[in-house]
Amino acid sequence: MSRAASASVPSGYSGWFVVIAALFVTSLITANIIAVKLVGLAGLVFPAGVVIFPVSYILGDVLTEVYGYRRARAVIWLGFLCNLIAVAAILVGGALPAAGFWQGQEAYETILGFTPRLLVASFLAYLIGELSNATVLARMKVATRGRFLWARTIGSTVVGQGLDSAVFITIAFFGRIPSEGLLTAILTQWLLKTGYEVLATPLTYAVVGFLKRREGLDVYDSQTRFSPLPG
Repeated sequence: MSRAASASVPSGYSGWFVVIAALFVTSLITANIIAVKLVGLAGLVFPAGVVIFPVSYILGDVLTEVYGYRRARAVIWLGFLCNLIAVAAILVGGALPAAGFWQGQEAYETILGFTPRLLVASFLAYLIGELSNATVLARMKVATRGRFLWARTIGSTVVGQGLDSAVFITIAFFGRIPSEGLLTAILTQWLLKTGYEVLATPLTYAVVGFLKRREGLDVYDSQTRFSPLPG
């Protein structure tokens, strides 16, 4: 399909699109669950969610590159809704009275509990980061006429992950740790997540190429209104 003919996307949803969307949502929710563990490695401290959270950005790049900004935006909001449902279920589960013989309530609350401040930080960082990532990639694709995929995926990740890290760390920990610590935490997460994207570039190329061939799509958002709101 030519670039000019691919400005709009068919209304149907293919099996491959559903698979990518499901993997996106799964990586997001999994990252939020395991993020409670803090990892100490080579003098750096970071949440365990870093192991899989960047995958959501890689899949977000694939969605935007192949299916366009509007479909990527729909999946981003779907991920937000699914994460909200997961958090609500975890909170309700924790609030229910424990059986008298069950001794795991404290562990449940420690591992799966959420504070309002961390929830706000997580949700805002996710939306701002993912939507910025999709917007930058889609605009760069039009500007470069579809060339230099590596520059688009890495460039959009630098912006999206930078905003994600800055928003989350600032809202979650401002006033709790010194300013120098905030900056170090932001830079550490930003560099780790961006490095993840760089290393995954060959895989991103392979998946994007495969999907473009199988789907017959290569969407260019030349006429797209880049609103963050779904619809």
